[in-house]
Amino acid sequence: MEPIMIVVLMLAIAVCAYMSWNIGANDVANAMGTSVGSRALTLKQAVIIAAVFEFCGAFFAGDAVTDTVRKGILNINLADENLVTDAFTNDLMFGFIAAMMAAAVWLTVATRFGLPVSTTHSIIGGIVGVGLVLEVQHNASLIDWEVVRKVVISWVASPLMGGILAFFSFFIVRSTILEAENPVERSRWLAPILALPTFFTLGLALQFKALKGFISKADSNGWIDKNDWLPYKEADGVFNPMSENAWFPINSLMVSFVIGCIASLILWSVLRNYDFKKQGEGFQGVEKIFVWLQIITAAYVAFAHGANDRSNAIGPMAAVYDILSSGGGLADQVDVPLWLVLLGSVGIAVGVVTWGWRVMETIGTKITDITPTRGFAAEFGAATTILVFSMPFLAVPVSTTHTLVGAVVGVGLAGGAKNVDFKVFSKIAASWVASLPAAGFGSVTLYVAMGSDPLKLIVVLPISFLLVGYVMWKTNGDEIFVEDALADAGADGGKYDPTVFELFHTHAEAVEETVDHMLTAVKRSASGKDASEEINATIEAELRADDIKNALREKVSSKGWKLLIDSDEFLYMLGRQDRIADYAQNVAEQLSFRELYNNEEARKMVIEMAEAVQRTAAVYEDTVLHLRDLTLSGYTKKGRTELRELIHQVNLAEHEADLVESRAAGFVFREGVDDPLAAVHMYRVLQRLDDVANSCEDAANAFLPIVYN
Repeated sequence: MEPIMIVVLMLAIAVCAYMSWNIGANDVANAMGTSVGSRALTLKQAVIIAAVFEFCGAFFAGDAVTDTVRKGILNINLADENLVTDAFTNDLMFGFIAAMMAAAVWLTVATRFGLPVSTTHSIIGGIVGVGLVLEVQHNASLIDWEVVRKVVISWVASPLMGGILAFFSFFIVRSTILEAENPVERSRWLAPILALPTFFTLGLALQFKALKGFISKADSNGWIDKNDWLPYKEADGVFNPMSENAWFPINSLMVSFVIGCIASLILWSVLRNYDFKKQGEGFQGVEKIFVWLQIITAAYVAFAHGANDRSNAIGPMAAVYDILSSGGGLADQVDVPLWLVLLGSVGIAVGVVTWGWRVMETIGTKITDITPTRGFAAEFGAATTILVFSMPFLAVPVSTTHTLVGAVVGVGLAGGAKNVDFKVFSKIAASWVASLPAAGFGSVTLYVAMGSDPLKLIVVLPISFLLVGYVMWKTNGDEIFVEDALADAGADGGKYDPTVFELFHTHAEAVEETVDHMLTAVKRSASGKDASEEINATIEAELRADDIKNALREKVSSKGWKLLIDSDEFLYMLGRQDRIADYAQNVAEQLSFRELYNNEEARKMVIEMAEAVQRTAAVYEDTVLHLRDLTLSGYTKKGRTELRELIHQVNLAEHEADLVESRAAGFVFREGVDDPLAAVHMYRVLQRLDDVANSCEDAANAFLPIVYN
């Protein structure tokens, strides 16, 4: 090999590594985005698991051979001596380098903005662009437009099917488990049953997608007949449903069934002995169960992705290496050198670790709120869809990214259309459509600039790398460093913020804390003790509640709004809730003006009133806690019924406080004629206490639209 061509090979290897890195950085969201969004895994845990399984899938289970003409886009008759000349193979080599670089740059742009796009469709777009130029140069028809047509169809078909399957999967979980009287006990025996079809499907997809390369290796070594394990496809690519082994052979079905049974038995054994007291007997306990299922499915998706999408990077590179090493020859399929396998596998893993969190954030948090039950449903819907579209009777180059995004939207819609941020989804969908033309235009530009000239390539590629680096550097104003992005902040998933209603409950806790300090201040004042410390504590607690309120208002005004109700309705609810703390502070301030009316019976009554108010606030906080869980569980019918009952309990508690206030006020005015100023002050304290209870009632009643929506 000439020295200049060695340089070309080195630059091509650099482009291949860059492409592999982008695959890891962008497509990792397919595997782990929902797990992070649901808090089943922290960001650091997700990145580590994804990197390990992506690498294992790419290195151990990827195809031993790869198509030189990737994805069947270019229909080249290698036996045509008039077409397949040294000049043509040389142009094709430069074209593949341009296609890889263009696809990689597009993936970098998409990842920079947190947009999950298809690496498969990106490389297809790059090859289509190069193919158009080659058709003009060599006066030949090269592009298989039927494959391109299938790709375009998959933009709609795969996310739609993934969304429908995920919607009904979550609907089944919600109706059979979350709506049950005792959802945890229902989950103990129903979750293993759900695991059987889930892991049966995953077992089939594992064999057909992830282990396809391993099965091919075993077939080439004479260990097995791959037609006994994989659906048979006619040589001409036409599917014949009547041919032998046209569908999944019995071997694959049996293995998948065994996988499903083992997974179900393991899950049943674990759930039978697990103590859910810490998580509670309701929604939180159910989600804890589905955490395990979701992590397993996420690890599968990572393994399958590494095995399947490795070829997007090393397929064109293998063709380039084959042409250079053979002196211009071109084979239909070539053996993948071990160093190239390692390059692609490591590149994917490094991409996961360094930049993968960007797209994780979009899939896991920006489209809709994800819980383990929703994440499980989304991943099952995506895996099933990919399996179906990969069957020979369809053979559509479906995107895992498109499918999973559609599945996430599907589970979001199960809780109401306002649960989905369609602005984010529209941006993602637009990036899908843009993938083919963007990569295609980029590949044409680079190919024309290089002109199949090694010297020009040596100049153009470094300049391209420098331009990409410069643009990334100039647009890093909101950049989050890797060590910060991967920093664990507990079980909340690292850098991700809590949901709106989780913050709403946090605010309710701060409000209740304010009321608790107020109660202590009332008791100390009524006992003739110095209450200044608790009065100050009440004021400080109210200020903390205000801080949380302001953070909530900022979150609501941001683009991440995904709720069943309008923002104005939520802000009204927030205002009602914050008034509870305001009135509690007013009580504390009243206590600071002067001593309470010096009558033992009156002072006992004001303590009784304060305790009744605190009970009302405590019931209200329980109501907000249930509201938080309700929003995450998909607004179940059972959950709405329980919310209505809790609202009723708040109203009853407020009524009890009213009775105490009426009795205490009457006593004060009857007995306080000798000290009217003290009696009026006591009455003002009782009024402010009644305001606190009334505010709890008003805040709880503001939830009624959610109950009846």
